[in-house]
Amino acid sequence: MRNDAIHTGSTRFDLKIWAKLLPFFRDQKRRLILIGLMLLLPAITDALMPLFIRYAVNSFIVPGQYAGLGRFSLVYLAVILFQGLSVVIYSRQSMMVEMYSGRAMKHACFMHLQKLPLAYYNVNSVGYILARVMSDTDHICGLVAWGFNSFVWNILYLLAATACMYALDVRMALIVTAVLPAVLILTIIFQPKILRARRRVRHANAMITGSFNENINGAKTAKTLVIEDRLCREFRSITDEMYTQSVKASRLGAIYVPLISCACAMTVAFILKSSGTMVMDGSLDYGVLSAFIAYAVSILDPVSEIASIFTQFLDVQVSIERVDALLHEKITIADSPEIEEAYGTVFDPKPERYPPIRGAVSFDHVWFRYPDAPDNDYVLEDICLDIPAGTTVAIVGETGAGKSTLVNLACRFFEPTKGCVRIDGVDYRTRSQNWLHSNLGYVQQSPHLFSGTIRENIRYGRLDATDQEVEAAAKLVSADTVAAKMEHGYDAPVGEGGDLLSTGEKQLVSFARAVLANPPIFILDEATSSIDTETELLIQSAISKILEGRTSFIIAHRLSTIRSADLILVVENRRILERGSHAELMAAKGRYYNLYTSMMIQEE
Repeated sequence: MRNDAIHTGSTRFDLKIWAKLLPFFRDQKRRLILIGLMLLLPAITDALMPLFIRYAVNSFIVPGQYAGLGRFSLVYLAVILFQGLSVVIYSRQSMMVEMYSGRAMKHACFMHLQKLPLAYYNVNSVGYILARVMSDTDHICGLVAWGFNSFVWNILYLLAATACMYALDVRMALIVTAVLPAVLILTIIFQPKILRARRRVRHANAMITGSFNENINGAKTAKTLVIEDRLCREFRSITDEMYTQSVKASRLGAIYVPLISCACAMTVAFILKSSGTMVMDGSLDYGVLSAFIAYAVSILDPVSEIASIFTQFLDVQVSIERVDALLHEKITIADSPEIEEAYGTVFDPKPERYPPIRGAVSFDHVWFRYPDAPDNDYVLEDICLDIPAGTTVAIVGETGAGKSTLVNLACRFFEPTKGCVRIDGVDYRTRSQNWLHSNLGYVQQSPHLFSGTIRENIRYGRLDATDQEVEAAAKLVSADTVAAKMEHGYDAPVGEGGDLLSTGEKQLVSFARAVLANPPIFILDEATSSIDTETELLIQSAISKILEGRTSFIIAHRLSTIRSADLILVVENRRILERGSHAELMAAKGRYYNLYTSMMIQEE
């Protein structure tokens, strides 16, 4: 599986990377324009607030008279209410932008994941994919909706406030703005270090989450192997790393923030010192002095905030690149535009146009290797096979011999690296994937159930099936015994992934689901390996009826269950070593004979 190692990320702002987000925010134009207005107007009014202080000092405090104070108070109150209303509108629109863009981004990721082949899931862990779809998209949309707006507001305020200061008094404005380069230098020094530390903290946090997930799922294995102490030591090393990086990030912040506060205090002190003489000789009035003190206190924070958000932009660029990489992950198994035009897509199929399928399968000099494997590392080599419709084929061999790969090729979950697979004499790449997949019934060794009820999970085999048909399919493979044990019968929930059922019970429900689909091609991938012997005997007779007249592939765990197969394939060393009926292979006394006799001895 691919490991999601720490990503150092880009150190430069790249507009091309951010342009990749435009499709997800294009529908939010009106909201973004309204947000822009709600940023511009409050930024200007915020910059004008010290002028209110100047007016109040010069008009009421210094002369000691109150004429016009009521009118001034009403104007001031109106400005405050306007700012409050602007914040409400801005917050609401930003929240909507975050939610809608996040939904669009997650939907795009989910849709693309549905189109990716099994090979992608073989090399990418569930945690890696979930991090892209959930964490990275949230990180992106949150910063765009809130961080970007804050970035814009701070720039607008900084420009407006600077203009107001120079309009009031150039000498005092030069004193205030003289400290800005120092603040900028401090920010340039500290923010990249803080950013790197935060990334390490986030990476350590991801490692902790992964460790929790792995150890919770493997709790039984850990107890049976008595490795709790070792796992605790490993977990402690991860949390120690989290602690170390968190302290480092906090230490950097603890140095940076006081330095900015110190710069602000020094600026105010310098203003008071420099302005004293000006006030005494009458070249500066008390109102202007009060306004500049207000500007000095407030103008340094936007500089720090702009730099902080900018470093967050660099951090988010990593998330954008990762989400974009997922959305542009190559779909190695795809229908051509002509086939999609004729038979529809995965999400918009045209089943009424599907040609009938009999189920004849042939392999014509098929070679296969996984896309990420070296050029000569083939899993299957030069497979030639002709399976008439209605044939029951059993596939046996050692673990890793390629049994499941052979079946996956027949199902077009993978496609041949060389050669071709034909269904009813036609290269299946010239037909729709949905055409083949909708005609498959697949029962896996480790079945997956969806959250919902037993009835709903069986009905996934054929969504238009009636309750009577669902229950009939369940009864045929003894899955009705699972419902009978539940308080709510077929309407009992199975839990997330079927966790409320045993492995054997999940397999029976999965079997009923495949039976309900009534497919021409049936796949049993060690389908009875998790079912007890008594239950297996109950469904063996049902299996023979189910498979009658269908093309079926059986990967067998117990060789005693495949003696009646029409064709038995022994897969070994990437090739089909032997083929024939049970009687023919036993008479040949080759590899199958040795496997079968040793298995019988073990069972006895």
